[in-house]
Amino acid sequence: MRKNTKPHDRNQDMAGENETAMQSVGMLKAVISGETYEVVAARFGKSRTAVERRIKVVAAQLSKVVGIQGLSEEGAAFVRRLRMHRGAILTALESFEPGSAGRPHDTRILSSEEIAQAVLRIKGRSSRPWHDIALFYLLFATGARPLEIARLEVRDYLDADGRVRRESQLRAEVAITKKPRSLYFTSTRLDEVLTLYLQERLALNLGVHTAETFRGLDPGSRLFLSATGEGFRITPYGKEGQLRFLCRPILETYDKLFRYAEIKNVSARSARRTVVSRLYERGADEDQVGLLLGISERSAVRALLSRPKPTIDDLVDELI
Repeated sequence: MRKNTKPHDRNQDMAGENETAMQSVGMLKAVISGETYEVVAARFGKSRTAVERRIKVVAAQLSKVVGIQGLSEEGAAFVRRLRMHRGAILTALESFEPGSAGRPHDTRILSSEEIAQAVLRIKGRSSRPWHDIALFYLLFATGARPLEIARLEVRDYLDADGRVRRESQLRAEVAITKKPRSLYFTSTRLDEVLTLYLQERLALNLGVHTAETFRGLDPGSRLFLSATGEGFRITPYGKEGQLRFLCRPILETYDKLFRYAEIKNVSARSARRTVVSRLYERGADEDQVGLLLGISERSAVRALLSRPKPTIDDLVDELI
């Protein structure tokens, strides 16, 4: 019935809908973090009933679109049940767009062939191919989040003698969870590209020092530097004392790389899903996946990507 709606009006409608949806997500996050409906209602200037209704809608949609084991659409109506699955819900929200039921969003899992083709396209279009390809590979080789990648330093990748730290550690000040975890640099492709990028840094005199250690690079400098020698800018946000940080430049860089790669419905979040899928294919269980990606709850791992289960027919076929 809205055939005559002007594009400008439609854009305004969409903007309004998006703002409302994001507000509902904010309400959900507040409630699962321990706030009551009444407190949330007062903060958002809504009635308690309106807050409860909007939270139920988002939670039910989240369960339906993303899938959280143990959280049915009926169960989503109960605050206690929501809070039990807090970790899984927060993880699921990373790859969830309100109002996107039935529409793919950051859900693609890339094959090895697609990653290889993406790298060729990035190489042909980037003004700094070794820097950009290394950033791209790092997502799929480690499963680290963009903010964590932005925080990496030379010493996280190299030992003092210049060798790659095969089993490194994502330091507490680097990890989003503020808890250290193992970080593995065991990809030959990543090594090859990072070697070329670090050689380029030396040639351009970016983040270097006079000692012969760390391949001549400053161990405390960021692993990825701009053409002017600066790391990705990280800014705090949220309330005072919350210690939340955002790195828009690296997110914008990854958006650019996905455009170069001509890959649709892919983001840094879906790269993590690709990593989880590869780990499952190799026989990893949910505890191992959580350990590698810094996710403490099994339900949160399942929210990111459920482990494929064989059918009954597959299980009983030719048992002997």
